[in-house]
Amino acid sequence: MTTLESIDGVRRDVALAPMTTYKVGGPAAFFLEAESEEQLATAMVALPEGLDLFVLGRGSNVVISDRGFSGLVVRLGAPFSSGDLEADGRVVAGGGMALPKLARYAAKHERAGLEFFVGIPGSVGGAVRMNAGGHGSDTSACLASARFVRRGHDEAVELPNELLDFSYRHSNLGDGDIVVAATFVTHHRPAAEIDAELRVITRWRKEHQPGGTLNAGSVFKNPSGDSAGRVIDALGLRGYRLGPVAVSEMHANFFVADSEATAQDIRNLVVAVRSEVATRGGIELVPEIRFVGDFDEWSPT
Repeated sequence: MTTLESIDGVRRDVALAPMTTYKVGGPAAFFLEAESEEQLATAMVALPEGLDLFVLGRGSNVVISDRGFSGLVVRLGAPFSSGDLEADGRVVAGGGMALPKLARYAAKHERAGLEFFVGIPGSVGGAVRMNAGGHGSDTSACLASARFVRRGHDEAVELPNELLDFSYRHSNLGDGDIVVAATFVTHHRPAAEIDAELRVITRWRKEHQPGGTLNAGSVFKNPSGDSAGRVIDALGLRGYRLGPVAVSEMHANFFVADSEATAQDIRNLVVAVRSEVATRGGIELVPEIRFVGDFDEWSPT
């Protein structure tokens, strides 16, 4: 029987901090940078029951525990990071393809509908799983189907949009599902027009989000009919600091960390702000950022 450690490419005690945008966190007990569907499926079948699995994309929207992760971390390698234009105008993108790269690939071929992805610093696989969106659109609006490898199965599965149960920042894909490819519906539009829109989105991001800092994107999901950033700002928490981590002065739903910050420091600020918003604003914010591994329990004093 094939064991996890016998699979070519599986490594032990691999540092994860350099692979995340916060640059914090401990190592993965097991790590695989998958180079093919077959290799990935073999690992998913060999994964022992009870050993946790985490899929790491481009490292945004995630905080890895300072203690690391005691299971298997999977990252998709280079073969999953490109796109292909089909004859009918659909774009097939690998699960590891960067979303800005996908938007620009489509633009190059005068295919529109994916422009909003240029402002999201994640990967295709993560976008499908969490129905990532922005600038008036989201993944479910343009996705035709997704292909994924599932824990315990030796073959990939492809499902159409309507079977993925999309809603705001949600799909029915779970921790055991790894998106290896996605097919997007696009329409023709002159390249100059698409490029102009990409510049508008990119400029908006630079003007409204804290680039050049240690952050992981939006911390909380937007409450219904409102925005998490506005809610946090309205309570006077813009710029609020807890040790080496602070609510961004530029956008209150981004938390920026100093270079000496730990993963626990980041989680503590998230807990503190969430508690303040619940107590003073009566709103229960739901984290969009994912905390992976074990953290200490902490409460504001």
